[in-house]
Amino acid sequence: MVLYGLTAPFAAALMDRFGIRRVVVVALSTVAAGSLLTTVMTAPWQFTLFWGFLVGLGTGSMAMAFGATVTNRWFTTRRGLVTGILSSGSVFGQMVFLPALSWTIDHYDWRPALVTLALAALAVAPVIWLVLRDHPADVGQSPYGSTEFVPKPAPVGGVARRTLTVLRDASRTAPFWLLAGAFAICGATTNGIMWTHFTPAAHDHGMTVTTASTLLALIGVFNVAGTIASGWLTDRKDARRLLAVFFALRGVLLVLLPLMMAATVNPAMMIFVVAFGLLDLATVPPVIALCRTFYGDDSAIVFGWVNAAHQVGAALAAFLGGIARDAFGTYDPVWLVLGAACAVAALVSLTIRGNAVRRGTPDRTAAEPVESAGPEAEAARSGERGDGRGAARELVGHAEGPGPIVSA
Repeated sequence: MVLYGLTAPFAAALMDRFGIRRVVVVALSTVAAGSLLTTVMTAPWQFTLFWGFLVGLGTGSMAMAFGATVTNRWFTTRRGLVTGILSSGSVFGQMVFLPALSWTIDHYDWRPALVTLALAALAVAPVIWLVLRDHPADVGQSPYGSTEFVPKPAPVGGVARRTLTVLRDASRTAPFWLLAGAFAICGATTNGIMWTHFTPAAHDHGMTVTTASTLLALIGVFNVAGTIASGWLTDRKDARRLLAVFFALRGVLLVLLPLMMAATVNPAMMIFVVAFGLLDLATVPPVIALCRTFYGDDSAIVFGWVNAAHQVGAALAAFLGGIARDAFGTYDPVWLVLGAACAVAALVSLTIRGNAVRRGTPDRTAAEPVESAGPEAEAARSGERGDGRGAARELVGHAEGPGPIVSA
């Protein structure tokens, strides 16, 4: 979980240095190699190396950094919607692959399942190489939503140094810590507790493991709709207010969850499944939009670090949730504490303020206060209007990038 999160900011910097296409192809190849090597492991440490490190490194390089970078480069409008669609892709992939891999394991063995995963990654890699382009300028297009041609920027060297420098500069601003804190709570209340402990918690109330797992799968189904809807809303509403609403509703659901738990699936539990599914990944588009507002060209790397906080929160909640269950004999206190944490995250989201950097001067140092984090504010900062549909037809392009990090 932690490695998956820590990979993202470095992957974003690698995409700026070597291009999206090369990084994604290498990441897919790494996933394939890790999966295949796991099938021939002979010692426990090899499992940690092949599956934990290689597969974690590969998947982490394609997850959040990929979506944020593609959106920044190829779109100046509809970014929230695009972010929602790209984010939902990971959930859709789980819905497709997990049942197939589970069936393979049940009927054959775990090794054929990993070979299947490796072959799928290797099959996609050449398609990515042939189809995906790093920048709209590569195909002579302007970004979607812009009437101006945006030249392809020069590669940025010093990947590790740049990634750490961005972290250093971002850590000196208030928005970074507020976003990281809120997103850590997001990770704790989703990956950390729900996706790790929901099944054993439901089993404590007499529900079968199969039924609880099916409910989790349904949450994943509604994730797709919720993330896309959140992206659509992010293009139209203040991202901070959206975050506050999403966290507040999630907190209410977690507090009420112990009252909905039963041995069988009741109407209240179905309401929870639908509502939590819609809210689960809904925080991603607003957070990416806020990173873009405050950190411009460095936003993909900054979001990578914010996402690392998400994964740290998830890891802590997964670990501490199990300890709490053993100590209290029930998960009820865990739901209540995390529900309260969501209330804190909602309040934190409303307090995010700072300076955005307007692009357009050679030194890109013109800063302006951010009083609105909605689509109108972003459009004003980018100064780019128009149709720009050519980039959409080519499926990629570069954002306005308001420039380097400034102090809040």
